[in-house]
Amino acid sequence: SSPTLNAKPPAGAVVLFDGSNADGWENGKVENGHLLATGCTSKQRFTGYRLHLEFRTPYMPTARGQGRGNSGVYLQGRYEVQVLDSYGIEKPGEGDCGGIYGIAKPKVNACKAPTTWQAYDIDFTPPVFKDGKKEKPGNITVKLNGVVIHENVVITKDNTTSGLGGDPSTPGPLLLQDHGNPVQYRNVWILKK
Repeated sequence: SSPTLNAKPPAGAVVLFDGSNADGWENGKVENGHLLATGCTSKQRFTGYRLHLEFRTPYMPTARGQGRGNSGVYLQGRYEVQVLDSYGIEKPGEGDCGGIYGIAKPKVNACKAPTTWQAYDIDFTPPVFKDGKKEKPGNITVKLNGVVIHENVVITKDNTTSGLGGDPSTPGPLLLQDHGNPVQYRNVWILKK
């Protein structure tokens, strides 16, 4: 299993979901102690941070491609790290689990089987703006189940597909995409930079 599964939030972390309630979320829904992928957004807004969250994709053996346990974790509500049942795919693309949607495919497929809890540990550095102009793009480092699948990947867009958009120089929420599949989340926390 993932070495960071059930990782405890460090001192100073903002706990967004600990299994008890969805008070920290707009449109949040809890079932059996898990947060459902209902397109919920965190009430708090963030800039740069380290994010830990755990997800579980459903077993959908007759579904194909983007229909298998699809959701997404949107950093600042703008930049999607894909959640999908991509177990066993030899050469994952940017639309597979771990892909930074429309920007970069994961270096390796570190997915576990569906119905297994998996862990994302994401380090997000937002773009730098000065006087309304972008001076430096943001970047993302992603570990999936303890394996580095992206290292300092430059964010080349201000909003990936289905992101909330808005001014990329401002803080944004964490968004858990609703793509019509029963994906579950737990143990969600952020350590601000």
